[in-house]
Amino acid sequence: MSRLSTFALMLLLSPATVAAQTVFAAASLASALEELASHYQGMLLSFAGSSTLAKQIEAGAPADIYFAANTQWMDYLQARQFIEADTRTDLLGNSLLLIAAKGEPFAVHIETDFDFAAAFTGRLALGDPDHVPAGLYALEALENLGWWTALEKRLAPAPDVRAALVYVERGECAAGLVYATDARQSSYIDTLATLPDSLHSPIVYPIALVKDRANEQTHRLLAFLQSNLAADLFRRHGFTLLKTDAAQP
Repeated sequence: MSRLSTFALMLLLSPATVAAQTVFAAASLASALEELASHYQGMLLSFAGSSTLAKQIEAGAPADIYFAANTQWMDYLQARQFIEADTRTDLLGNSLLLIAAKGEPFAVHIETDFDFAAAFTGRLALGDPDHVPAGLYALEALENLGWWTALEKRLAPAPDVRAALVYVERGECAAGLVYATDARQSSYIDTLATLPDSLHSPIVYPIALVKDRANEQTHRLLAFLQSNLAADLFRRHGFTLLKTDAAQP
């Protein structure tokens, strides 16, 4: 049984608890939201790639809040009227890091004339550029650096950015492009460089209520996720706050 299913069953068996609300959130938010959930009774969490979650919501999955890792998939749901557009907020920011397996770093210069493909052997892990936000940002950066063509056949696309991190941690890939917030959770990788924000679209995490899920409890949870308490925790996990006027829960 999955962690989400087990938690849901526990809530059903506990008559004293408040009704649960489910947050469908990008995998890169897992560590922060799992800690944050300890401060809010009844918050259920379901993590996956933003595209996977969007398609699940489109298919009728019982999500109350959608918390994505890019605006594209929030736009996708909004265009199809699956979110409450007036509740949408661009909440968090992040950055991309180039990482290597622990103890196996290599020299790299984030410059267009640097031969990155020749700097290491093996594969480069990243979120699947076909649909994972971290992979889409990584693709933009690699193309803007002129590195993409030489690396295209050496990629290890992952279903989400956390999986890309694991590929490098296990030594299955020599290098990877992951979010800074994920890299800081691991002691099994070495950070080689931070990619300048100018190389890719802004990394934005939008949040919104799912269509027809607006009620007092879901609005309260949404406000909590934008509260000062949540903002402090997100910062500690390495995110930047795009919404600076967070309200107290």
